[in-house]
Amino acid sequence: MENQYQKDARYYAAQKRVKSAVGFYVHLTAYLVINTFICIQIYLITKDDFWHWESFATALFWGIGILAHGTSVFGSNLLFGKDWEERKIKELMEKEKKPNL
Repeated sequence: MENQYQKDARYYAAQKRVKSAVGFYVHLTAYLVINTFICIQIYLITKDDFWHWESFATALFWGIGILAHGTSVFGSNLLFGKDWEERKIKELMEKEKKPNL
């Protein structure tokens, strides 16, 4: 049976993860809104010269920051999942148990 301290620790850890995810979604929303506005402004001003990389430089570099933020928030679970390491260890141990023919 869990004591109150363990329940509190799990609660605060979960609360911290939720706050991190909310922070990421706020950052992503700001990225989308502001870069949409910037692209519209550049298009209205330049029209013919819109499709140069300079028009998208802010979105590109900020997008790299968004990617880094997302990786820091969700990163460890993106590629391998939460219990990947444990499953892989068990799988390798099972392989070693089987006799080689």
